[in-house]
Amino acid sequence: MRKSLAVLVLMWAAATPLGSHAADVRPIIKAGFDFGGDTVVSVAVTGSNGGTKSIKANEGIFVGGGASILMDSKDIEVEVSVSYRFSTISAQNGDVDWTVVPLDALVFYRLPYIRLGGGLTYHLDPTLKGSGAASGLNAKYDDALGLVLQADYVLRNRYNFGLRYTSVDYKANSIQTNPFLVATTPATNPKASGFGFVFSMSF
Repeated sequence: MRKSLAVLVLMWAAATPLGSHAADVRPIIKAGFDFGGDTVVSVAVTGSNGGTKSIKANEGIFVGGGASILMDSKDIEVEVSVSYRFSTISAQNGDVDWTVVPLDALVFYRLPYIRLGGGLTYHLDPTLKGSGAASGLNAKYDDALGLVLQADYVLRNRYNFGLRYTSVDYKANSIQTNPFLVATTPATNPKASGFGFVFSMSF
């Protein structure tokens, strides 16, 4: 219920300022990758690619979709989207996955070839999960509200190539460790603050 309410609140907050002034509503797809933030976990990996590998709280590749809403003035654009972001430590006998579902509600000011903006991001179900030999290494974090700042280069009023900064603080609600795995205990309150690159396209 709390997740559903958060989704509705963010979408309502994005759409309310537009009212009847929305001139153009288009579906979008987006993809990119983020990096940085506090270390969630570090794991010793054996094999040819051995060593210690870590997952950062803001780290991962993401794909998603949503809607772009352009006002009559053509200089204000609202973008609402949902994505799936993931990062993985892979080994011969097991994997550790870090996943989260970000919901973004952003407002942009458009200039010729550039748009600048920011807004809210709500991260649903941040989860660290081990498999194979890493089974038992698990951590679940509360849903978290944060901020996004973003600057894009706009090509043909359809393709956006951007740099963004995300700031979200996570809080663990359950942590499990594997006594047979050489790994740090998952962080209890990691900060997911860092930069990323994003591409989006409207239809």
